[in-house]
Amino acid sequence: MKEQEAGAKTVDVCRKHGISDATFYKYKAKYGGMDVSDARKLKALEDENAKLKKLLAEAMLDNAILKDVAAKKW
Repeated sequence: MKEQEAGAKTVDVCRKHGISDATFYKYKAKYGGMDVSDARKLKALEDENAKLKKLLAEAMLDNAILKDVAAKKW
């Protein structure tokens, strides 16, 4: 992004890094104006959030299974 902001054409920057224009603009919308450390923190938070969502989904599934087992008459 800094290359493009410095005056390089977007097409040339995308070709150099092997990405499409759409990917470049997607990254620019998400990470534009951030420092590298901020982007790393954001990525770490997104990874942690994904793990927590997975744990919650597994806990909810376990809870539903236990409810189903408890509801059956043995």
